[in-house]
Amino acid sequence: MADKMAIETVQVATPERTRPLSPCIQICRIDSASQCCEGCGRTLDEIANWGRMSDADKAPVWERLEAEGFVRLEA
Repeated sequence: MADKMAIETVQVATPERTRPLSPCIQICRIDSASQCCEGCGRTLDEIANWGRMSDADKAPVWERLEAEGFVRLEA
């Protein structure tokens, strides 16, 4: 990640909005108080397991990140 990897551009479409495959924005710092990434808002467990999580498992994480302002959706 230190060598400026390209952010994945494939989108996952839902009926009302479009989400990226991952909320990662390449700003990877864990806040010591919240234990969440300052860039994407996910916990270490969510980051580590993201690739193995089903869409159903990701849905509440996406909803939390959207509510907290970490993710901006495309209509």
